[in-house]
Amino acid sequence: MAALEDQTPFLFRDSTDKATFDDAVWGRVFNHQRDRSREPLAVCRARTVADVVAAVELGRERNCRVSVRSGGHAWAAWSVRHGAVLVDLANLVDADGSRVSYDEDTQVVSCSPSTTGETLNTFLSAVDGGKGRMFAGGHCPEVGLGGFLLQGGMGWNCKNWGWACESILAVDVVTADARPLRCSTAEHADLFWAARGAGPGFPAIVTRFHLATRPATQLYQSLYMFPIAEFKSALQWVVDLSPTADADTEIVVVTSYLSPSDETPTVLANLTTFKPSLAAAQAALQPIHDSLPSSLSPSATVFCQHTTLAAEYGKQRAANPEGHHYISDNAYVAADGTANIDIAELLAGPFTALPTRKACALWFSMAPTAQRALPDMALSLHSEHYVALYAVWEGGADLAAGSGPSADKDEDGERCAAWVANAMAGIERHSVGSYLGDADFQVRRTRFWSEGAGQRVRAVRRAWDPAGRICGFLDVGDASGVDGLRNEFEWL
Repeated sequence: MAALEDQTPFLFRDSTDKATFDDAVWGRVFNHQRDRSREPLAVCRARTVADVVAAVELGRERNCRVSVRSGGHAWAAWSVRHGAVLVDLANLVDADGSRVSYDEDTQVVSCSPSTTGETLNTFLSAVDGGKGRMFAGGHCPEVGLGGFLLQGGMGWNCKNWGWACESILAVDVVTADARPLRCSTAEHADLFWAARGAGPGFPAIVTRFHLATRPATQLYQSLYMFPIAEFKSALQWVVDLSPTADADTEIVVVTSYLSPSDETPTVLANLTTFKPSLAAAQAALQPIHDSLPSSLSPSATVFCQHTTLAAEYGKQRAANPEGHHYISDNAYVAADGTANIDIAELLAGPFTALPTRKACALWFSMAPTAQRALPDMALSLHSEHYVALYAVWEGGADLAAGSGPSADKDEDGERCAAWVANAMAGIERHSVGSYLGDADFQVRRTRFWSEGAGQRVRAVRRAWDPAGRICGFLDVGDASGVDGLRNEFEWL
């Protein structure tokens, strides 16, 4: 193993010039809210499964942990861990040299964890004249499928089609003791269970996903823009129509500044339907359009406009600019009927008082899928209302050594951190838990699984990684170890 220092794909902190090593550590981290006190021992820019095996063996030899990066989009930069071997999967390919492959007979697509939803759907639509298939990956084009699927995958039309991780048929992994394995319902079923919702606590390194695809369709969109003063009425209209809306229609409400010249945020109700024809899309969207109360006054309306996944990825890219600082948090808010919650009143404060002109707040309808029993998998919490806050700002230095995730001292950063913290303090007591993908375990303790699933996540971690070789969850002080997160509400 000593010869590794003279080989690519390994870069070692003590024998690589600082600029090169820093770029290997941080260059693919999307969020510029970075804690530079975390310094890996080495970076493995893996090209093959053998490279991943070698990285785990290096961790065992040096008695250090191993961390994993797929797309680099985790808001808290979970892949960058102090003293660890960072395995970067950006260049990982299969034995035949492919990043993505497709089986015509089974309609299964296989891909590396760093493959993005945009890349995967471009492949499915373009290769050999188009497969006529799609995969409901993440909305943001830069998000790698590795972290996205391990966390559950709140993908396209999740409210009706279900979680993206439900389409995982098998995963290829390298275990904490450096063994390549395939996991499915028939092989190493406990690891396969954990691969669908354990998130960064998954006790192995995924090297390939095998995914069921779905028929590709056309996309049509209706947009309703309201003055911020109409937030509560506009949101309530959308909340009320969501449970019985067409089953191929995704529904979201966002508040944001749509233009740099806007003096106030805009409330945007976005309804995207996946249909084979304009007539089918009109039939899905017309009842929603007709239900608009006369008391609401949209400042602009677009009805059933044709769009494409490529165009929607472009919008998401513009809404999540590179080179910026981000703080995010989220909650599954309990359904109105069971908890007597006025969701519009609950969200009005944070949704109408954005801390910067690039911040946004999102309500995502999860009805009716939240009313069904989930498959047997680690992902085990959801509700009819998904709420996420994205604080975004420019400038500000990287975090000082040991200063923690919320210590950026520029005024925008302080205002953004306060906005998220204050909003969640009001929302969390009405929640059933949170989604791993938009969370930072260093900032707020909450539930991510049902009680039973949380216990099982910990049991799988202890069984497959008793030494804590795979880094797992980045909590306060990076101290969670093999036991993982406590899976409990801090406020209780």
